[in-house]
Parts: sequence; structure tokens; C-alpha cells
Amino acid sequence: MEKLVACVQKKPDAVCRLICFPWAGSGTSQLAHWGRLFNDSIEVFCIRLPGRETRLGEPFAKDMASVVNEITSVLLKELKEKPFAFFGHSFGTYTSFAVALHLKEKYGLEPVHLFMSAAHAPNSAAHLAVKSIVLPDGSNDLLAIMEILGGNFELPHDEDIWRDTALTFKEDAKLFQTFSFENTEMKIPFSCDITYFCGSDDKIYDAKGWRELTSGDTSFYELPGDHLYLLKPSNESFLIKHITRSIENASL
Repeated sequence: MEKLVACVQKKPDAVCRLICFPWAGSGTSQLAHWGRLFNDSIEVFCIRLPGRETRLGEPFAKDMASVVNEITSVLLKELKEKPFAFFGHSFGTYTSFAVALHLKEKYGLEPVHLFMSAAHAPNSAAHLAVKSIVLPDGSNDLLAIMEILGGNFELPHDEDIWRDTALTFKEDAKLFQTFSFENTEMKIPFSCDITYFCGSDDKIYDAKGWRELTSGDTSFYELPGDHLYLLKPSNESFLIKHITRSIENASL
């Protein structure tokens, strides 16, 4: 499990686990440290995909199905063991949604809460439009690649970091384009509450469709900042408090 999951602070007595799914081009460092910020009732797992950090020597995942299968097979025991919630940002939102769907359909497992951030609702026309964008051939064309999954945020100035980020970002964008969601039978897939967050200075996302994907409550919050608004200390503090309160109010 250590290959797939970063857990900086184990909490064996926690009543709930928060599984975090990072954004395109990134690793686990930014979200894994949340494990130190939550109280002892919430243990944080951060998902590490192939091709980065300690998995740098592995080939990038080729499709969302393989990612979903790895995550569910590795974490199934833990997900059955105690309640869990998902937090996904940008590309991580789609990954977390795909995993949540698989868990519900195959195992009857559902998060107690879905926290989604900076992404189109998967049942929106905007989501389908982004999926159809043709990726550029140039590995260094990060600005064009960002049209797939990125938003408004400052880009790295270091050439080596730029090149590595561009490569990982492009592979994650290709991975995103293999994710499909068709709610053709108009079934409501979830019953848990969904909270959606975004940055005020980011590009506009079509998020209202989340209301159609659960019979639970849906709420929306706009926080000051760009696509990576969640890295601002004040916003991070808000997220930790809000997520904690939401999980504590869930029927665990």
C-alpha cells in the first residue's frame, strides 16, 4: 500500500479516512501533509499515481480503468474497515469520482462525503467539450496542455521543473480523456452529500451538475485565489475546518 498511498501520520483510532486525489502534474506532497492538520478522528491517505515520486520508474497509467482498479484493489480492505470520504482537486476530482462510482457499483461502498474542487461536473457539456480537445504534440507546450485540465495559476520558472511538469501533466491529461461517465438511465449514483470548492480567480467551471449525481445535499463554496487556491494558508484552514465539520456531521 505504501507505493500507492502517502500517509504522513497514521491514526489507527480515527473514525474516518479522507482519501485525497491530487491535481494533474503533481504528486502527494501538498495534500498528504493534511494528515498533520486534521484532528485524530480523521486519517489522511493521498493517492500516488505511477510516473512520479517513489513511482518515478514506473510507466504512466494508460487509462482510467487501470487507475481505478489499482486503487480499489489496494484499498478495498481499508475502505470496508471504516467510513471514508474523498477529496479531489481538478484532475483528482475526476479520478476520485471514477473510483467512487466503481466502489458503489461493484462493492456497494459509498463515501460518507464527496469533496470536489475546481472541475466540471462529469455530467456537464463542458466536461465533454474538454475531453474532445486534441493534445499538442510538443512535450514542452504546457500552456496548451493546461487547456485540458488546468486553470489559472502561476507556472514554474525553472526549465527542468517546467519540462517534468509538462510531461506529467500531459500524461495525466491523456489519462483524463479515457474517463467516461454516461448517466443514460438517469439514475442517481450517490446518496452522500457533495461539497464543491473553487477559486474566485480561476476559470469558470460548470459545477451545477453535481446536484444531479446525489440524493444528498450539495453545497458550493468560492474561495479567494486561482486554480491552486487550496495552497493559500487561509483557504487551507477553511477546507480543514469545513471537511472536519462535514465528516463529523455525517452518519458514521
